[in-house]
Amino acid sequence: MKKRVKGRAFGRTKDQRKALLIGLARALVKSERIQTTEAKAKEVAPYVEKMITKAKKGDLHARRQLIADLGVLGSKKIIEEIAPRYKDRAGGYTSIIKLGKRNSDSASMASLSLVI
Repeated sequence: MKKRVKGRAFGRTKDQRKALLIGLARALVKSERIQTTEAKAKEVAPYVEKMITKAKKGDLHARRQLIADLGVLGSKKIIEEIAPRYKDRAGGYTSIIKLGKRNSDSASMASLSLVI
């Protein structure tokens, strides 16, 4: 019997899935817009939104958590540039725009970007 399991597996083990999400999150923080499959975009958007909320807090514990997830350079950008941009916003920092099918394998593509 199929149970309700939160999240997508992407045909990967847990550590591979975690590395995938961290890599996508780092790319999104670095360039503020990425193009990926729709499923990956829907999975990484809440992860990035939680990181921005942590960065808005700005205390030492939040900074250490961000460094553990994004590394030093990614956490510096999210704390100094991205979080102040959303100081008056209560949530909804990312936007997913569907782009259609990819030619090679017909995967649904999407553009994930930070809201301006």
